[in-house]
Amino acid sequence: MLDDISLAVLAREDVLKYPREQVHAYLDELRTTQRHKFYRALQHPLYPILRKIERKHENLHYVAAAVRTHRIVYASNHKSHTDYLVEPLVLDDNGIRPPLIAAGINLFGGPLGLIHKHVTGAIPIRRNMKDPAYLITLKAYVAEILKKHDLFFYPEGGRSYSGELKPAKTGLFNAALSAHRSDLVIIPTAVAYDLVLEDHILAHQQIKKRQRPFTRELAEMVRYAVGYWSRAFVTFGAPIAAGECDPRSRTDVLELTRLVRARIGGLYKVLSTAVFAAAMRPSITRRDLEGRIDRLIEELAARHANLGVTSGRQAIEEAAEPLELRGVVVAERGRFRVRERTVLRYYARTIEHLLVTTGRTH
Repeated sequence: MLDDISLAVLAREDVLKYPREQVHAYLDELRTTQRHKFYRALQHPLYPILRKIERKHENLHYVAAAVRTHRIVYASNHKSHTDYLVEPLVLDDNGIRPPLIAAGINLFGGPLGLIHKHVTGAIPIRRNMKDPAYLITLKAYVAEILKKHDLFFYPEGGRSYSGELKPAKTGLFNAALSAHRSDLVIIPTAVAYDLVLEDHILAHQQIKKRQRPFTRELAEMVRYAVGYWSRAFVTFGAPIAAGECDPRSRTDVLELTRLVRARIGGLYKVLSTAVFAAAMRPSITRRDLEGRIDRLIEELAARHANLGVTSGRQAIEEAAEPLELRGVVVAERGRFRVRERTVLRYYARTIEHLLVTTGRTH
């Protein structure tokens, strides 16, 4: 039996020209349900992971004000599989109505897929699908979803394997604009971690060559979770009015996409591990590293970065031990040496978009 959203999609003029059986199949795949009481209860079985990540938030007042009068689309950078847990829970912790989440279809296998499909309200996205029937069905489904729900999505598509802020894709922006809601706003959102749970996995793969089974990725994450602890900073930006943007105008969609990406980049919390990594040399004394970090922080401050660290001394005190325990650097006789150059570069690249001269580390 078709729900109201599916019936509305099937009635849309742009969908009618495609084979009905094909559209039905895609709708069955996209259809999702959010059961909020069960969603909240999920925090308990997920506690072994969540207890390792201290959730912090900034500028939540933007969301609290917008949620009263607007339909909201949250657009965030994408660092880790834990983003799907951390960012919605920050909203839930503070009584903000829960959005549906656009997530890669690789997360929908096995029991976890059933939870996403029938509890969390996650929409499975085939990111590399080129079939016009799928793309128009997805666009129509998102547009209809926004008549009843807020939406949370990641414009980069998948996680950043290099650490850097990736270019944003236009597809879901276009779909959101197709809802034709005059009250639609985009809230740029940035998530940053002291340590990313999958840092070694992502850094060594560097680029996404193929989609690996999520069960394998989960097993690797469990391995790297031993001894893991991190803060997660979720920073919300001022709402960007999008109700007047024309989804048929490529210029409008591109300008909105670029604006949102720039805002996300500016909101990104600069933490001690990032400046430590960016200033690090293959071998360096503590004193010299502190001076390099101080100069880097001065540059970031001049560019109005969202700084979570104010001095080289603070950065070393906060980052050296976690990075050493993570096997990334080693401290010996007053010097720091690099053990995992690839992982160190991963953290350095997380702030490259904020620097005048990029690609200069290590």
